[in-house]
Amino acid sequence: MAYDRLVYGPIAETIRTQRLVLEPLAPHHADEMADVLDDRRLHRYIGGEPLTRAELRERYARLAAGPSPFHQEYWLNWIVRRARDDRAVGYVQATVRPAPGRYTVAPPGSGSEVTPASPATVASVAWVIGMPYQGFGFATEAARALLGWLRDQGVHEIVALIHPENRPSAAVAARLGLRPTAETADDETVWRRPGPDAPDSGERG
Repeated sequence: MAYDRLVYGPIAETIRTQRLVLEPLAPHHADEMADVLDDRRLHRYIGGEPLTRAELRERYARLAAGPSPFHQEYWLNWIVRRARDDRAVGYVQATVRPAPGRYTVAPPGSGSEVTPASPATVASVAWVIGMPYQGFGFATEAARALLGWLRDQGVHEIVALIHPENRPSAAVAARLGLRPTAETADDETVWRRPGPDAPDSGERG
């Protein structure tokens, strides 16, 4: 396990599953990912529009460099490859930051003492699979591998922002154990898989 002291967290490592290889993002991946993401249908729910190779290379360079050192978060990004032919089919990502401060309160009979909970982190995750490669379970397989890797790094609380009409992505989130909440952000529903010390997240339905 490799850690980068400047970004307060682990460095992305190669992750392998039965059918996929998650390869840490680098700027040169733009050359093949531009074709994977060059479909306006793919951006219906994730926003934006297809980028040129040059634009995507610039974006990947920023992501690979990570946030400024004073930000207490780290960015983790992987290209998803199909193992049998090494073809890029999509990507997964996680932004990890400190979880909001939490406390435990002792019962009144014990003095109602307030004790800060142990420091924790929360990961905001996302997955995108190119249109020709959808329907094969790649998103679930890649995202499950990502969550397993995060768990091994001590990150247990997971959130994902999903457009209310994006049913395929919602189905992936449900299979991963996330549940929709009453929270929204940028017109998207916040899905959560709470960690062991997280408070009630106000799940719906």
